Amino acid sequence: MAGRKRNAKAATAKKAPGATALESMREQIDALDVQLQELINRRALLAQQVGISKHGDGHTVDFYRPEREAQVLRSALDRNRGPLRDVEIARLFREIMSACLAQQEPLKVAFLGPEGTYTQAAVYKQFGHSVRALALSTSDEVFQEVEAGNADFGVAAVENSAEGTVTHTLDRLINSPLHICGEVEMRIHHCLMGRMDTIESVLRVCAHPQALAQCRGWLDEHLPGIERVPVSSNAEGARRARDENGSAAIAGETAAEVYSLRLLSTQIEDRADNTTRFLVVGRKILEPSGADKTTLLVSTSSTAAPGALHRLLAPLAANRISMTRIESRPSRRGKWDYVFFIDIEGHASDAPVARALKSLKKQASLFRVIGSYPRAVL
Repeated sequence: MAGRKRNAKAATAKKAPGATALESMREQIDALDVQLQELINRRALLAQQVGISKHGDGHTVDFYRPEREAQVLRSALDRNRGPLRDVEIARLFREIMSACLAQQEPLKVAFLGPEGTYTQAAVYKQFGHSVRALALSTSDEVFQEVEAGNADFGVAAVENSAEGTVTHTLDRLINSPLHICGEVEMRIHHCLMGRMDTIESVLRVCAHPQALAQCRGWLDEHLPGIERVPVSSNAEGARRARDENGSAAIAGETAAEVYSLRLLSTQIEDRADNTTRFLVVGRKILEPSGADKTTLLVSTSSTAAPGALHRLLAPLAANRISMTRIESRPSRRGKWDYVFFIDIEGHASDAPVARALKSLKKQASLFRVIGSYPRAVL
């Protein structure tokens, strides 16, 4: 017995220096976890009280403020000194705000489904996971559900850095009463997936036309001659890959998990910086956040007249307003009649922007501020 006690003491003495330091660090981590949990719950209580003070009936969308969330995220990134990267800090704060906001009821956010699309990932990046994500079968339904009040917000792709504009989203905005309430930028990493073991067994590739275009070079090199089948979404392609012999899909890794597919190759996009921009649409105009964009819908009485577009845009230059994007679309009011979507820096209520818009409106036959909203954070 005495020998065993001596051996136990010796073993303790041997492990003491390193083990004691490790146990001390674990104890510090446990103590911090307790503090973090207490502070997060205190934050949730304050968020709850803010909501109740504004609206006793507790409709989450009524006191949700995207511009305020953008300010919180920017402040968190400004004071971040590591070791966590900015992207992790932004994700953590987004989820905390999402959970705090959802105490009364979760926001309802419509997106082009089914489950596993990049648009769904954009929903969670913008709103966190404490929302009710509503997967719909068409982009038109996304707008319709928000317009009808069945969804609080909708998320739709508007442009890709490699393949350009998603024209259907712009066309839907022309006649919609909705406003742009935010933007989300997503780095897109495409994967080839299927039930087969190797790409040699692939007979056809199913994906959204944008994904097929973004992977054109890779497909030409690695699957030359293989049929490429455009479908309504990458998730629909993944569903077909699950159900059809010989079919593979292009989608994100999440779709492989959702549809139980093997990853045959990863990061097959032709450009390493492949990024898609999504718009958040809703029913209200936002207050300034301090770092905003404004999207305009404008037209002139005659786009064919010499200098018509120059005169339309001159007030922006005169007030030193940066235009970040311009896109023309058929107005559907007459043959060869066009409208212009223009993105500019700043909020519509900022003094220089307000002056420019007042002058621009005088030059335009059609003028509408579709939205002033926070620039994408990361």
